[in-house]
Amino acid sequence: MPVTFTDDDEGKEVVDASGNTLGLVTEIEDDTAFVDPDPGLTETVKADLGRADADSDDYTVKQDAVETKADEKLHLRDNL
Repeated sequence: MPVTFTDDDEGKEVVDASGNTLGLVTEIEDDTAFVDPDPGLTETVKADLGRADADSDDYTVKQDAVETKADEKLHLRDNL
């Protein structure tokens, strides 16, 4: 069963199945997380406050690509 994204997921790190950090969730829109692969300090703070917006360099992650959600991270499935 896929996870459900909420606005609380903004500001979380996205990690692959090996635990490598892939970026930071900057925005949630329905079943899609927008992930900044190289966030700066300003973008990190804005995402933590729920005030960041997706940029052209952000990539998307669909809910069904996420294995688990933790307090600070979204863990992607290993079969992507």
